[in-house]
Amino acid sequence: MTLTVAPLTAAHAGQILAIYQAGIDEGNATFETTAPTWKQFDAAKLPGHRFAALDADSRLLGWVAATPVSDRCAYAGVVEHSVYVHPAARGRGVAGRLLAALVESTEAAGIWTIQSGIFPENAASLALHRRAGFRIIGTRERIGRHHGVWRDVVLLERRSPLL
Repeated sequence: MTLTVAPLTAAHAGQILAIYQAGIDEGNATFETTAPTWKQFDAAKLPGHRFAALDADSRLLGWVAATPVSDRCAYAGVVEHSVYVHPAARGRGVAGRLLAALVESTEAAGIWTIQSGIFPENAASLALHRRAGFRIIGTRERIGRHHGVWRDVVLLERRSPLL
């Protein structure tokens, strides 16, 4: 499979939100119940740390994006990320390539920690993150309700060995 990783742009908006909604609909990706509008998505994500994986026909296979965890200066080097892959493109290395691009961009920008919260039922995402150098730092038990059910979230982080 030919795969290109490129900066994520507004030209991808419809495909990004469709992939996001597909992940939401599966029930183990996020507490969100509907994808945001493109305007909301675009405003929340750091411009230099969001990427699209495209096939040879420029179809979006997946995306990764980061948000700051806090506006406090002490946390300037810490981001939280999300990575989503189209259901038909899973298992082909798309998410791994996207995470690699995110790691490269964050390290170049002096960001020392990438973190994420993943439902424990999302075994594929947990395995992906371990392969990408993330470590589990704990589980937040019953941290939020999702469709009326209390859910746990596994916290993971990747610390840059360069910074």
